Amino acid sequence: MSNQALTPDEYENQLADDRKVAIAHLRQTIIQNIPPGFEETISYGMIGYVVPKSIYPAGYHCKTDEPLPFLSIASQKNFIALYHMGMYADEKLLQWFQNEYPKHAKSKLDMGKSCVRFKKMDDIPFSLIAELAQKITVADWISRYESMFKKS
Repeated sequence: MSNQALTPDEYENQLADDRKVAIAHLRQTIIQNIPPGFEETISYGMIGYVVPKSIYPAGYHCKTDEPLPFLSIASQKNFIALYHMGMYADEKLLQWFQNEYPKHAKSKLDMGKSCVRFKKMDDIPFSLIAELAQKITVADWISRYESMFKKS
């Protein structure tokens, strides 16, 4: 889905009703559970949760003028996507999520490297996403990011 929204509220308001409900619930779940310091914004055309440049002035190594991305949600053509860079960077966190997923959802886990795809809006495991959102602080993410992604 191509969404030209400038704010997370605009992004949500441009969605079809079923997607709007799911994205709104995802946003609230993340906002209520993500550790302090992350900022909700539009990042790469999605609703993103980033480490702002005020905390991490170096920014993202691919685009240093942009804040460090961490987590994003998006309404795609056939699914809602949750992108979590922490799972990409931390094998133990990824294993935890993969082991917990079947306890929280009826459908099989549909996942890429950092992307979890939800094809059924009524089978999004919000309680699991709440737990996932709590697992990495801003300081933890900066440390993991620098050790894995940042070129010296």
